[in-house]
Amino acid sequence: MRKLIYGMNLTLDGYISAAGDDIGWSDPSDELFQWWLDEERAIGLLLYGRKLWETMSSYWPTGDQQPNATPAEIEFARNWRDTPKVVFSSSMEKVDWNTRLVTGDAVAEITRLKADDGEPMRVGGATFAGAAMRAGLIDEYTIVTHPVLVGGGTPFFTALDSWVNLNLVETRTFPGGVVLTRYETRR
Repeated sequence: MRKLIYGMNLTLDGYISAAGDDIGWSDPSDELFQWWLDEERAIGLLLYGRKLWETMSSYWPTGDQQPNATPAEIEFARNWRDTPKVVFSSSMEKVDWNTRLVTGDAVAEITRLKADDGEPMRVGGATFAGAAMRAGLIDEYTIVTHPVLVGGGTPFFTALDSWVNLNLVETRTFPGGVVLTRYETRR
């Protein structure tokens, strides 16, 4: 069975973006960017909702060709293109870059994908991940908290029907006061 990981950068008050989808607060240090790259290399399948897909696909297909791209950014772009992706959307008609589009029941498809053998999967996008969270499909939460309060925006967590008990498996501090906490779901 494949592991499903939900992890993103978020503010101390729990948002992945401020009002207006502003993520200007989340500029990672070189060390944090390298950590995310190493994490992504271990992922066998990326699962995106429409909104995060649009954000990622607007930059990373050519991120390695940007004039000031660092070696880590070049590698991230290449890894992003090479990693298989599934986008879940009822409004999109086409996706590119090693990606498959699913327009039907996301929970049923994620459940099917989890039943396969293989490397871990990462679910991205708070709204989309919320459906997987409510269905009890998330095995690990990777929370990278930045020391900023934005007061509103898109929350990392969704409302749940019942408690989810977690075990803390890792903590780490990055430059600028950024703190990683990683939790596994208790089953």
